[in-house]
Amino acid sequence: MQYLFRYKAWANDELLTALARLGVESPVTKLTIKALSHTHVVDQIFAAHLRGRNHGFTSANLSQLPALEVLSADIRASDREYVDYVSTIDRDQLLTQIDFTFTDGAPGRMSREEMLMHVITHGIGHRGQVSALMLLNSLTPANDGFTTYLHKAEALTRRRTAA
Repeated sequence: MQYLFRYKAWANDELLTALARLGVESPVTKLTIKALSHTHVVDQIFAAHLRGRNHGFTSANLSQLPALEVLSADIRASDREYVDYVSTIDRDQLLTQIDFTFTDGAPGRMSREEMLMHVITHGIGHRGQVSALMLLNSLTPANDGFTTYLHKAEALTRRRTAA
C-alpha cells in the first residue's frame, strides 16, 4: 500500500504540474478541474470512512469548482495524509470491515484494504481521462506511469542515474 500511495502522490503531482503550465485559458482546464475535483472529493469521503468520521458530503461532485491552484494544494495535502495513513496500518487493520453510508444514502461495507484500493484505482481512472482529454486537444499529457515513477524514485536500483 505504501508503494501505491507514494506513486499516487507522485502521479498527481506530475499531472498538477503539467496542468499549471497550461493555464486557466486552456480548453482542457475546466473539464480537468471537474474530474480532479470529483476524485479529490471521493478521496476525502473514503478518508473519513477509514477513520470512522463523518465527511459531510452529499455528492461526490462539488456544485462550485475550485481554482486549479486551490485544488492542487488540497490534492497534495490529501496525498500526504494518505501516505502517512498507510504507513501506520497493519495487515489486520487492512482486513477490518467498515460499515458506512454512500452519498446517495445506500449502505456500504468494505474492508480498509478495499477502500484504499478503490481510492487508488479511482484516481488512476480519472488521471487517464485527463490525459486523454489533453491528447484530444493536442497537448502533451503528464508522464505519470508507474514504471516512470519507479525509475525516477529508485533510479540507482533501476539501473538509472539519479536526477
